[in-house]
Amino acid sequence: MKQLNSSELSSNASVSPGTFILNPSWNYNGLIPSVVLSFSFLLGVPGNIAVIIFKPNFQHLSSVSQKLMLNLVVSDLLCLLTLPLWIYAFLYMWTFGLVACKLLTFFSYCSSYGSRLTVTVLSVQRYLLVVHQKNWTHHTGVRLLLVLLWLVSIILSIPPLVFRQVSTGQNTRLCESQYSSEAQWITVLLVEGLVGFTIFFLVVFSYTRLQKKVKQAAFFNNPQTTRLITSIIVSLLVFWVPYLFFNVLSAAAIFLHNEEFFKYCLKALYTVRALLFVNSCLNPVLYAFTSHIFGCKRKLFS
Repeated sequence: MKQLNSSELSSNASVSPGTFILNPSWNYNGLIPSVVLSFSFLLGVPGNIAVIIFKPNFQHLSSVSQKLMLNLVVSDLLCLLTLPLWIYAFLYMWTFGLVACKLLTFFSYCSSYGSRLTVTVLSVQRYLLVVHQKNWTHHTGVRLLLVLLWLVSIILSIPPLVFRQVSTGQNTRLCESQYSSEAQWITVLLVEGLVGFTIFFLVVFSYTRLQKKVKQAAFFNNPQTTRLITSIIVSLLVFWVPYLFFNVLSAAAIFLHNEEFFKYCLKALYTVRALLFVNSCLNPVLYAFTSHIFGCKRKLFS
């Protein structure tokens, strides 16, 4: 396999929100992802701002759920606000310098982790609320939970901050991750994959158990609830699992020194990574409506 700092490979070493191939000769390849990112920005930013202003269905929620919902919306909004610079860099090249490269990447990772961890906490909180009738009302504990959530997000976002560099080639300037060893590279990919799959399985477990509890009462067994729960799980499955799957396969390809398989994984990542931001557009709709339904169910079950 080629050296880790080669432009062809290292620019795709850790492909995630805020990581793009920035080669001006690849305008055609960057067009479709840029359209997807533009769509996410144009719909997601107004959608998340609308939820912050109007707080749909928040009257049905406990104060804990309201804080978590607002944290999710703010996380998604912060993640989406980075898109204009990434779209420009995707279509042309990185022209903003090393400090901006590191900070913008860190900001993208941190807000993305904040969103996914909030989704996880919301899922577990709803599971405990509906299935086990446990309502967390201690406001100090909620604040500490949110501080811990963002602290974990910051810690998980440190590797991009450390490894991201600006490299210059013939007519190119790339904001890319560069590693000093294959072990370093594999570790970053596997940690990201492990965190992502853990989040996915916690969300699926929580909503599956919650749906089973709801179905025990015939009055609450309605298609709307099933569709909303299915939408949450399917959105994570469609937008995040392919990315995490190819991340792990990339680590395996590096370990096996299989360059052809590694290039295939990078091409797949190039396609699926732009879809990650679409999930930030769907979150306001999915979680606002499910908050209304499960807020009402919690009152009737209690």
